[in-house]
Formats: sequence, C-alpha cells, structure tokens
Amino acid sequence: MAVVLKKCKRNGVKLVQETCSVRFLKKRLPIVAWLPRYNLEKFQGDLIAGLTVGLTVIPQGLAYAAVAELPLQYGLYSAFMGCFIYCLFGTSKDVTLGPTAIISLMTAEYAKGEPTLAIALCLCAGLVQFAMGVLQLGFLVNFMAFPVISGYMSAAALIIGCGQLKLIFGLKNVRRSFIWNIYDTFRKLPETNHWDLTLGIISFVILLIMKWLKDRNWDKDRDPFTPLTTRQRVGRKAVWLIGTGRNALIVIVTTILAGILFSNNIKPFTMTKDVPPGFPKVGPPSFSYQHNNQTVEGEEFLSNLGAGIAVLPLIAILETIAYGKAFASRNKYRIDATQELLALGIANIVSSFFGSYPMSCSCSRTAINSTSGVRTPLGGIFAGLLVILALAFIMPYFRYIPSAVLGAVIIASVINMFEYQVIPKQWRIHKPDLLVWMVCFLCVLFLGIQFGILVGVGLGLVIELYGLAKPGTKVDTIDCCPKIVVVKFDKGLSFPASDFIVTTIHDAGLDEPPYKPVILDFAHVSHLDFSVIRSLALSVEEYATNNTPLYFACVNRDLEAKLKKASIKNLQCFPTVQLATEAILGATREDGDVHQPILMTEVSLDHLDVSSDTGEVLQNHTSHSDRDNHETTV
Repeated sequence: MAVVLKKCKRNGVKLVQETCSVRFLKKRLPIVAWLPRYNLEKFQGDLIAGLTVGLTVIPQGLAYAAVAELPLQYGLYSAFMGCFIYCLFGTSKDVTLGPTAIISLMTAEYAKGEPTLAIALCLCAGLVQFAMGVLQLGFLVNFMAFPVISGYMSAAALIIGCGQLKLIFGLKNVRRSFIWNIYDTFRKLPETNHWDLTLGIISFVILLIMKWLKDRNWDKDRDPFTPLTTRQRVGRKAVWLIGTGRNALIVIVTTILAGILFSNNIKPFTMTKDVPPGFPKVGPPSFSYQHNNQTVEGEEFLSNLGAGIAVLPLIAILETIAYGKAFASRNKYRIDATQELLALGIANIVSSFFGSYPMSCSCSRTAINSTSGVRTPLGGIFAGLLVILALAFIMPYFRYIPSAVLGAVIIASVINMFEYQVIPKQWRIHKPDLLVWMVCFLCVLFLGIQFGILVGVGLGLVIELYGLAKPGTKVDTIDCCPKIVVVKFDKGLSFPASDFIVTTIHDAGLDEPPYKPVILDFAHVSHLDFSVIRSLALSVEEYATNNTPLYFACVNRDLEAKLKKASIKNLQCFPTVQLATEAILGATREDGDVHQPILMTEVSLDHLDVSSDTGEVLQNHTSHSDRDNHETTV
C-alpha cells in the first residue's frame, strides 16, 4: 500500500510540474508562443486580412442568421467574440470562427427560430466541445467517413439553396422542411414579386462573375519571363479586392438603391425586418422562454434541443479541424487538434454570453484570410472590431437591405458545397462508398439532419464490419503430389471474421476426399484477437483429427508468441511458405501417406534468417532421401 501511495504521489508531483511549466502554458495558450515575435510586418498583413474578412462576415452573418431563422442581428452577435477567443487559444493563423451555412441550418433545425434556444444550444455545444478536448475525444469524428460528410454537406447545400428561393421570388408563408418548401414555392409562383426576382437574379449573376474574375488564372497564357506592368498589377489587385469583398459590395450597392427608392416612397422590393441597433445584452444564457403564454423551462427546454446537443458539436468540430488541417498543410505548418477542440469550445461558451448562436470555422472566410496574407491569429481581432463597429453605427441601415439580395448571397455561397463531382469518382473507385453517399444524401433531405447523419454513419460502419467479417483471402494450389493449398489473408483478422476463417480453412483442404494439406500464409496479417485464435485452434484440431497437415507460414514474432501462449496442440509455424511446403513433401515421402500424423519440431523465426517472400514456390526441390534423389518441379 505504501508503495502505491508513493507512486501516486510521484506521478501527482510530475503532473503538477508539467502543468505549471512554460511549455504547457505555450501549448494551451498559444498566443504566449508567437506574440513575443510579433512585428510591424506581421501587423500589416494581419490588418489587411482582418479587414477583408470583416467586410465578408458582415453580409454573410446577416444572411446566415436568415438561414438559422433568427433575427438578423444574431448573425453579427455570432461573428466577433469567436475571433477574439480564437486569437488566444487557436493554433492556426488562417482559421476564422463565426456563423457558417451548415451550422446555421442545424440551428434552424434544433432552435426552431427561438433565439433563447439558439443561445442555449451555443453554450451546450461549447461545453461538449471543451469536454471532448479535455478528454481528447476528437478521434470520434473519424467515424464519419468522407461519403457521409460529402453526402450530408451536399444535401445541406441543396436544402439551404432551395430555402432561399422564397426570398428570390418574394414569397411569404413558405414552410421550412425541404419537401414542403419545394411544394409551397412552386404552388405560390403566381404570387412572385417580379422586382425581387429581377434584383435577386442580377445580384446572383454579378456575384458569380466577381467570383470567376477573382479565381481566374490570369497567368495561364502569359509569358512567364515577361514582367507585369504597373497597370496590370494594380488591375489584378483591384479585381482581387472587388472579388473578395463581393458580398459586402453587392449588399452596400443594393441597400443604397433601395434606400433611395424608399425615401421617395417607392417600395418595389421586400425588405428585411428592422434590426435593433447596438451591442448585444451581455449575460449568461437563459434556459426558459415564453411560448403561447406559457413558460418553457427545465426538462422540456432541453428536450426541445434534442439530439442537437450531441450532433451539432460534432459537425462543428469536423468543420473546424478539417479546414484547419487543410490550410495548415497548404501553408506548411501544423495545428494541434486537441487545442483546436478547446479553442472552439471556449469560443462557443464565451460567445453564448453575448447572444451568439453556435459557430464553427468558415471555409470561405478562412480561404479569404489565407489569401489576404494573414500572418498570425491576431488578424481575427481586426475582423471582430469591424463587426463591433457595424453593430454600433450602421445597424439602423440594415432595414433597407432587400431580402432577395441576402438570398442571392446565400445561394452563391453554398453553390460550391454540392459535391456532385465525387459521384462518378466513387462509382469508378469504390461503389459501396457511393451507396453510403446516396443514402446519407437522401436521408438528410427527407428525414432530417440527425437521422441522415446517423443512417450514413451506421451504413458506413456496417459496410466496414462486413469487410472485417469477410476479409480478403486468396486460395492457391501448388500442383505437386500431394496437392498443397495455400490460403493467404490480406489483412488483420478480428472477431467478426471467426466463423468465416473456420469455414474458409475447412473448405480449402477438407471439403472433399482426398484431403489436401493446407498452409496459412500470414505475411499480411498483423493482428489476431482471442476469438480468431480460438477459431484457428479449432481448425488445427479438425485437421489433426483428419490426419492432414495444417501449417502456419510467415507469422511475425508477435503473432507467433500469441499463438504459442494459446497452447494450440499440433501447432506448426514456418518462416516461409517454401519451408512449410518442403516439410509437407518431405514427410509425405518418408511416411508414404499424407494422411499420417506429422509431428515436427517447431521452427522459430528467431533462429532462421530466410526470406519471407510469400510468393515463393518450391522450384527444383531436392528430396533429402537418397531413395528419391531426383529433381522435382513444383
């Protein structure tokens, strides 16, 4: 007991020392590592990138709040505090936190247009993410395979895009669910506001043109040895700047146009609702709200959030880590996935005190941040400050923003999220993945987000488990006397494959008389669990009962040790298939009957230095018996 207490005390002292070290502080508060090296050059890059991202997030925040079915100001409430928190705790210079299309759609699904529920969901999501970071459970997102993620995001893009058609057409009282949304939109087409439709289409086309100009490779047909003129450099910079700030530009221009018309009592467009000016009320989230003159609180309040408390944090983690790793790889640095979980969790927790709904990493704004020349996470500070200025001074003018323009901004933002190009690739490469993609896509559309994700993950796991239950095997026959069967497994063997292994080994040599010796080639097997070893023992016993050899070849040292510990009677292991074949042929010639018991001294890998090439077959085999001293070709 004293030894145990002494060991616990020593480990506790070591943990305290590590926690209080400068290294731990730099790991958990990354700003401490890079801030001492901050200089004017980095400040310039961060300032330009931060202002550019800020001009992008303001119109996007308003548009995504509409997707979340919340008042527009909540989009801006969600757009600044995450930038400040991530600057302290984040490990990526490119990542920007804030409202995103996917998380906004999920917020609409679970908060049902109630701001109190959305803010409480933000707090719950942050607590879940922080706990996962502390417990290092980020690996759970790995169970969402690419087909599930792609199918879900494609369905979400379609749902979001179709949900904005009511704004483009100027329709009212359109239901939210995908099927009813499509039905109501087509049913109410005669009620279309043609001014909204015209403005929405023009805005959408202009946004696409601006994006094309920004992304176009202007150096494709240019002589690389010819330097750019000053006019060309200025022109390219202007095109990039206009293309990057296209959302803000189109919103500003159309807002000015609508404001001028409105001041002259001309109201052709459907406007957004009035947005209250000023900073959000700071305080802990409320866990009660009024609905139909009744107070909803406690268990009923949490039940309204439903599966969103678990599903939404996982999707946000997936977005943040995936985009963070992608841009870190592109810009040649590394991020700490656990620290990213902690940063995202803290950002959501703190933001919920400022009226925010759940946030995540935005792919489009992160790309803009990267291409704008950001140098450190401090760039997010300038983006957040710009949002605060918008809240303080220009909120009253948001009432002049035409709804059709916000719809066009959203559709243009999510149009590239529909990953149609992966469909033919999955068909050519691995058709089961396409099945998972289609099932997840359709289930998200027709059953809802959480059911679609669960069904997609479940189907992916079933397909993976089926592969474990029926591992790839290759059965070859060495044409000699007697015929020898070589069974080759192509992966580690786990308990789902137990019955399959017994059946395969039985059918290889004992399917019908005359029975054939079998060699199990374990060259590609790196894992065996207890259930599999038990199945192998049953097979060895079955072959011994039928006086037929069953030998193991190319077993690595760890697996050989496991097999020995299982005390399998009549176990025979050989370093190569060739040596196992020689043993069978030699014993056959000595006994004259392959069905006689063959008892041999086990050959250890530790004492033989021979090739483990499993494709090696016995060529020009020479018998060790003087009686059969002639060349035999196998």
